[in-house]
Amino acid sequence: MGKIKLEVLISAVDKNAAELISQMHIATDAVLVNQCGGYGYETLTSPGGSVKCFSMPERGVGLSRNTALLHASGDVVLFSDEDIRLVPDYAEKIRRAYKSLPGADMILFNVEVAASRRTYWNQEIRRVTYRNYGRYPAYSISAKLDALRRANAHYSVLFGGGAKYSNGEDSLFLRDCLKAGLRIYAHTVCIGREQERESTWFSGYHEKFFRDRGVLYHHLYGRLALPLSLRFLWAHRETMCQEIPVGRAFLMMCAGVREARGR
Repeated sequence: MGKIKLEVLISAVDKNAAELISQMHIATDAVLVNQCGGYGYETLTSPGGSVKCFSMPERGVGLSRNTALLHASGDVVLFSDEDIRLVPDYAEKIRRAYKSLPGADMILFNVEVAASRRTYWNQEIRRVTYRNYGRYPAYSISAKLDALRRANAHYSVLFGGGAKYSNGEDSLFLRDCLKAGLRIYAHTVCIGREQERESTWFSGYHEKFFRDRGVLYHHLYGRLALPLSLRFLWAHRETMCQEIPVGRAFLMMCAGVREARGR
């Protein structure tokens, strides 16, 4: 493989495109999908490429990522968000990782976040499997574009910011990629940091949180949704079940499972 063409796929809400490209330190080709008040398109430049900027009034992070994927043309794409600040040499780090792992279809990189929000930190290069895929956010995910298209991979529009259910679209996306046979690796390279801000979806461990989690667990785990729901609550009881006890939270997750089953 020659020089890998890298393209960053950015999901944003109500942002000035030119300012955001500068703030994120975009230095390659990119596709920016800005969910705002109307429709529009413009092409801007980054220090190392061009940025296709799409504006649309419809909301939903899954919709915005799918729109970016539709218009992508790079060899490798990197999903990102408006609050990510990429390191200056992110492109070369990603290219080197793919050259060192020629069999990889997808590579998940480290991104620095606040300790309270950290769900993972790769300390070794290893395969991602059904046992460990659920911890990775979208902004860690890169992939060979032709592999995603062969797998017909896309994001759920039911889950995530702006959608009916709170979150989980990243886990569903990686699960579907694994089911399609894509080879996914975790890598120790850090490509950026998250700028702290108020969450667009999390507002506390309340009834909607647990019910939405039940819906997600049905889609992720099928018949194992209920026992895995109980395991999830017990493992996180000290942080998630201070106001709503484990038993009641489990009933809420069960309600979400039943909703997803159509019962």
